[in-house]
Amino acid sequence: MGLLDKLSGWLGLRKKEVNVLCLGLDNGGKTTIINQLKPSNTAAQEIVPTIGFNIEKFKSSSLSFTVFDMSGQSRYRSLWEHYYKESNAIIFVIDSSDKLRMVVAKEELNNLLNHEDICNKKIPVLFFANKTDLRDALSSVKVSQMLCLENIKDKPWHICASNAIKGEGLQEGLDWLQGNFPFLSSCRDNGENWFQN
Repeated sequence: MGLLDKLSGWLGLRKKEVNVLCLGLDNGGKTTIINQLKPSNTAAQEIVPTIGFNIEKFKSSSLSFTVFDMSGQSRYRSLWEHYYKESNAIIFVIDSSDKLRMVVAKEELNNLLNHEDICNKKIPVLFFANKTDLRDALSSVKVSQMLCLENIKDKPWHICASNAIKGEGLQEGLDWLQGNFPFLSSCRDNGENWFQN
């Protein structure tokens, strides 16, 4: 049983559609994170770079998740905006070891947050400062400072250090995200882990 099946099971909600965009520059770990979220019987053995985008749908007894894994390659970033209108949450993945492209990540984040289909929505934005296990990786605090996340005043947001390959940090982020979906916020936490390796 995967993370999303467990989530829907203990929430006890009637069927709801949840659209989550997973964005960030290429080679940040977006697809690896999504692979960790999939039910274990559908998880990919090998992860390859996303070309264009992938749509992953997970159905469970009470929730239907649609996760849009959008390529972070520069030629595909213009596709992102076509999915903003219907999104209920955003996961923005940053390669915390790629200091040179942190400015590009900040620019893409600003474009996202200032887009007309996003700027007036109070949707949660979860940041994963991924690859924190690498030797010269920045801390999540430093990534937050470099991206000026403290300037986001109109949306709930949270940043977590993560290692997508091992699944580290994903539970914390998903627990936060669950508490910030408007229609899920009234659900109480029964202490069960969403994420199991």
